[in-house]
This record gives sequence, structure tokens and C-alpha cells, in this order.
Amino acid sequence: MSLSIAVIQPISFAPPDDYQNLSLAREYIEKASRDGAAFVAFPETFPGPWRMPAHYDPIPQMMEYAAQFNIHIVFGTIEPIDIHAQTAHNMVVMAYPDGKTVAKYRRTHPSGPWIYTGGQVWDFQYTAADEFPVFDTVHGKVGLMMCSEVFMPEISRGLALRGAEILFMPAGVDKRKLWAAWRNLMWSRAIENLAVVVTSQNMFSHEDRGLAMVAGPEDIHFESSNSGYNVVEINLGRIRTLRAGRDSLTSSINCGAKEGILSEQWQRPELYDQFYPRS
Repeated sequence: MSLSIAVIQPISFAPPDDYQNLSLAREYIEKASRDGAAFVAFPETFPGPWRMPAHYDPIPQMMEYAAQFNIHIVFGTIEPIDIHAQTAHNMVVMAYPDGKTVAKYRRTHPSGPWIYTGGQVWDFQYTAADEFPVFDTVHGKVGLMMCSEVFMPEISRGLALRGAEILFMPAGVDKRKLWAAWRNLMWSRAIENLAVVVTSQNMFSHEDRGLAMVAGPEDIHFESSNSGYNVVEINLGRIRTLRAGRDSLTSSINCGAKEGILSEQWQRPELYDQFYPRS
């Protein structure tokens, strides 16, 4: 089963002009719809807002765009908790084409407080959540994560074990010296979970180094360090075949990743307390 994902790595508007990202998002969504994409994926906290108090809520508008252009939209925003305390969840949202349904993932790691306080673009008191939902779509099961949670393999593994076939992992800003490690981990999460991993980041000028990628377990389907718009075709049928298979002596002849590593052939949950003994 093949489908297309539009991966957006924009030159984003930073606060106080971040509200302009809404109209920029619409341009990309309309183009993705014309090109037949099933999903359009934006970076972390795009289209915003980036700061508390939040001066706009993009969710209703993005839901309207999803219905208007008949597409799933993965985007980022913050969810205010307490205006006076300036607390908020950092959130990845997926708007469905029915214009009524939204999937929400609130960042869980690290525990906080963290870098969002007093940042150059972010400024809110980050509050960690503790749920790991997986979402059904007509195309397949979707898991949502965020940015440096790629360094926490437990999250992507948990989502994959619950059935997520596509992991959207929108990222924040220029990775600087972490770039190579970050790139490696994106593909690693795809390999070890037999999933498609999708990421991009905000760029605030063409001098920034982006990191947009669509990685499958057997290959990196697309990557770019430049700003822009790209449509990438993926094959969920191949993901399902690899997950349903069993590793054997001859598997490496036909498979570029280990088959069946989410199955009972490889999984030994009875040992998990041995991995991390509890007091």
C-alpha cells in the first residue's frame, strides 16, 4: 500500500510574527493536496504559538484546512495550562480530513523544566505529560513524538508495539553539532521499529541547516538540509510484510532490516524487569 507524505521544512516566522505561519501553512497544505499527498507534516511548534500567553489557537484553522483540502495535517502548537504560571504542554496535533477529529500528543520527555523557558523563540513553562496514544487513520496507524524524544527509544518502541506504522517526529530548530547524531537516530528508530519515521524542522533563514527526513527500515527515502517542500512516497505494505515475517538464516537475502522484531520471536517482556530492576 503506497501513499505520499508532503514534508515541509519552512522558513518560519518567529515571535512576535509567528501568527503569520498560519497563512504560510495554508499555502503548503493546498499544494500538498493538489499533489495527492495523504499527509502533510510540519515541524515542531509550527504554526505556533511559541510563547505564553498564547495569543492564538491554530487548531480550529488547521482543522478547517484539513477538511477543505481533504488531507491529514501534522502540526505543532502549545496547549496552555495556567496563564498566570505560564505553564503549557508542547503538543503535536494531527487534524483529520473530516474537519472534526484531532489527534493530540503532549510531549512526555524530559520531565521538565527544560529549554523552552526564556528561549529565543520558545518562552513558556514546559509541563510534561504521561500518555502515549496511537491513532487510526484510513491509511494506517500513526504515532506522534517530538524532536529530541528521538533520543528516548522507549517512546518509539512503545508506539510501534501498539501498532504505529508511521511515526511523525517534528523537530524544532537547527541541530548544530548534534546534526549527525540526530540524523543517525531518526533512521535508527525506523530500523528498530520497522516503521516509517518522518521529521522536519523550522528554519529562520537560509543560513540555518535543516534536517528533513523520511526514513524507512530498509532505506532513507528522502532527506534534505534545505528549506522547502517535498512529496515522498512510502510503502506501508512493505512495513506490514516485514512486521509479519520471521527472521531466518536467509532473511538478509531479501530484507534490509530484521523481520518480525516486534513479534514474540524477538520480544521477551518477561525479562523487562531484568533490564531495569525496580527498588
